[in-house]
Amino acid sequence: MPESLKIKIDSAIAEIELNRPDKANAIDEDLWFSLEDCFRELDENEAVRVCILSGVGSHFTAGIDLKFLQSVGQEVEHFKCEGRKREYLRRKIIKLQAAFTQIEKCRKPVLASIHGGCIGAGVDLISACDLRYSTSDAVFQIKEIDIGLTADVGTLQRLPKLIPRGIVHELAYTARKFSGEEAREFGLVNSCYVDHESLISEVRNIAEQIAGKSPLAIRGVKEMLLHSRDNSVADGLDYVATWNSAMLLSSDLEESLMAMLQNRSGEYKD
Repeated sequence: MPESLKIKIDSAIAEIELNRPDKANAIDEDLWFSLEDCFRELDENEAVRVCILSGVGSHFTAGIDLKFLQSVGQEVEHFKCEGRKREYLRRKIIKLQAAFTQIEKCRKPVLASIHGGCIGAGVDLISACDLRYSTSDAVFQIKEIDIGLTADVGTLQRLPKLIPRGIVHELAYTARKFSGEEAREFGLVNSCYVDHESLISEVRNIAEQIAGKSPLAIRGVKEMLLHSRDNSVADGLDYVATWNSAMLLSSDLEESLMAMLQNRSGEYKD
């Protein structure tokens, strides 16, 4: 992993930090695709049960690094055929989308811990996370319209599943900034906290609670919630019946029942 992405694993919790504080954690190409590699590896790491994504310095992220954005435009210029130029650009966008989609594909819940600015691609990034928490004075912005772009890596697809569509329309059309308090009112963040220190402490506490549950059951919950988001109730019920016919009779179930009877915390294998 590059220096722009810090990863620490402790007590089944992976802490992933965007680490370009001198650039307000703007996401360049290396950092963008390192996020994809990171969450693919964490998905395979059985010692990890939950992930926390945050930013070093004064901000979560200022969004895409503008030099990276410019370089994408320059990459297509060596194509003389307009059709091939457009096909290349389409495939590049799909690769950028896939990097953030890997957060959804990671079987472990991902908690976004947001302070300072969360701008543009930062909103795309947190929309792919399972849970979001922020400071009260955090600043969010769907910035793309201000630079003549249609947001294309997840915000316009995932945000309407998280908050009212009318709010999404307003924020996407106007690019107005909104605070952590507003984000909580919309339902974008679960809770907001008075300062960064409280945010870090409380999100870690929530992560520890999740890490103490059955890993197999947690992975099933994430799978079902994602499936239910994009499918009918009938399809979701059918899928969970099939899932639990395969996963229900596990050692985790036995341990959970014994722990309840003995009034203690469950102890689960990774």
